[in-house]
Amino acid sequence: MKKRIGKSLCLFSGKGGVGKTVLALNLAGIYAGIEKKVLLVDLDLSGGGIALATNKPAIKTVYNFVDDYNNNRFKDFNDYVVKYNDYIDILPSPKDPRQATKIDSKYIEILLDKATFHYDVVLIDTNHVLNEINLVVLDAVDSILFVMQNDPMDLKNMKSLLSIFKDLEKTNYKILLNNSRDPFKKYFTMFDIKSIIKSNVDYELTSEFYVKNMDAYVMNGEIVTLQPKAANTFNKDYTTLVKIALDFMGGDKHDKD
Repeated sequence: MKKRIGKSLCLFSGKGGVGKTVLALNLAGIYAGIEKKVLLVDLDLSGGGIALATNKPAIKTVYNFVDDYNNNRFKDFNDYVVKYNDYIDILPSPKDPRQATKIDSKYIEILLDKATFHYDVVLIDTNHVLNEINLVVLDAVDSILFVMQNDPMDLKNMKSLLSIFKDLEKTNYKILLNNSRDPFKKYFTMFDIKSIIKSNVDYELTSEFYVKNMDAYVMNGEIVTLQPKAANTFNKDYTTLVKIALDFMGGDKHDKD
């Protein structure tokens, strides 16, 4: 019997605080809106916030999966995920930051491999450090979305990150300029940004997508793109998120015996 393999997408950045977690949540909302089964994996292992942002208790986490798999206790992948709604599940980061150091990177690829057998899309949130865990993730996923802001430090780090990927001849990434995280950062024009990072910018979220009451959404465990009026309220940026989601889904269907 053949079973479809889902697509895996990692969100990564050259520095922290660029809005990756909120973006991952909103992309999950877009996929849910088109009835795709999606798993949010929080691999910001020492400080992840997806379980908090969705107001879902982290009963089991990435650490539990790795620990059980390492000690031959693993039975069913579904034992480790938390259900958010009919289309979105969550695999939280460890409850205790000390557990992050106990996670062997070799099990991360196993985790992602199993996840793609259960979901149409696996969205991986990360921190911005090029450590062993993240290097494994960046090498294993189908696609990468680099997220950056209009910020001098961010652009410097993104330029360095892109240089590494070019040296490695890796091309499975796209770049998003997130102006919604801090609408007051307007240091450079788009022409300047492209010149600085020496690359094209594939997507842009405008300052219109800045949500003043984001804390209220977090406290209620709500995802902006799942709200009934989101498509009309944030028309241009909602359309951009849909484009990102569809671009990374591609048109291919992969099957495996």
